[in-house]
Amino acid sequence: MKQIILGKTNQSVSSVSLGTWSFGGANVSGTIPVGWANQTDEDSFKSLLAAHEAGINHWDTADVYGSGRSEKIIGSMWKNIPRNKIFLATKVGWDKGGHKHWYNQEHMQQQMDSSLKRLKTDCVDLLYLHHCNFGKNDEYFDDAVETVRRFQSDGKTKFIGLSDWDSHKIMNFIERCNPDVVQPYRNVWDDSYELSGLKYYTEKNNIGVCFFSPIMHGLLTGKYSKPTIFEKGDFRENINAFKNQMIINKIRKNATSLRKRFNSHPHPIMHGIVDTLIFDSKNSCVLLGQRNTTQVQTAKTLGIFMNEEDVNWVKSIYEH
Repeated sequence: MKQIILGKTNQSVSSVSLGTWSFGGANVSGTIPVGWANQTDEDSFKSLLAAHEAGINHWDTADVYGSGRSEKIIGSMWKNIPRNKIFLATKVGWDKGGHKHWYNQEHMQQQMDSSLKRLKTDCVDLLYLHHCNFGKNDEYFDDAVETVRRFQSDGKTKFIGLSDWDSHKIMNFIERCNPDVVQPYRNVWDDSYELSGLKYYTEKNNIGVCFFSPIMHGLLTGKYSKPTIFEKGDFRENINAFKNQMIINKIRKNATSLRKRFNSHPHPIMHGIVDTLIFDSKNSCVLLGQRNTTQVQTAKTLGIFMNEEDVNWVKSIYEH
């Protein structure tokens, strides 16, 4: 697996990183589905072992994935995989814990300690603020940053990150937060990374980048031919694009174009939609969910090379 230097962390990580959101299984927050259905712990264990063997050394999780289930599964792997061989990232800030806002300092402390216990480690390599919702007037921002910086000085995390679905939100706080890594939502269909100014800023300031949802929760693979209803607790129920036949048709048409252009690659569609992101940005990797060993083997073929002409062509066919 090709390695990249993750910005100013100076850490060598796999260009395709392992996302473990799905390892938490189906889950709901109140009435809102926030998990992934039909995931077994056995598949998760096998995926982690296969990822390690494939050289995928950057694993990403969060305290809320399956209410800690994802972290527990990862924490159980150190008897098979040396902890120091994995660049381990988790997140804090999506669980209010009965407080009026996500970034209550006391609750963040409890969540951090619980994450370390579940992960069976004294220190994670990277801790993200899970989102950039810091209150109506950003009144919780200072508390949130102060808390994760304290975790860093206490030796509970080596590096600090900032994540959000909206690149513009990350830009609003990036200078004040001064993160080592950012984790924006980005894929070839829904891409505000460059327009927001985040691409320019991260490259200028040597900030590591890890894009999440590079295949748009699976939709960009072209395997869906009609609107899909997912099982209870599956986050994809929230994604309107899965219910839009016009979008589905456009994506399937583009998938056919990718198959033709990259027909020498064993996985031409994945090569087109994933490697475009990797080779369009410095200091960047992609966070790719790998629910089973078959998906790990696909990931193993990615992140090797894509030329500028192909990057620009892929981006052009997804413009809308």
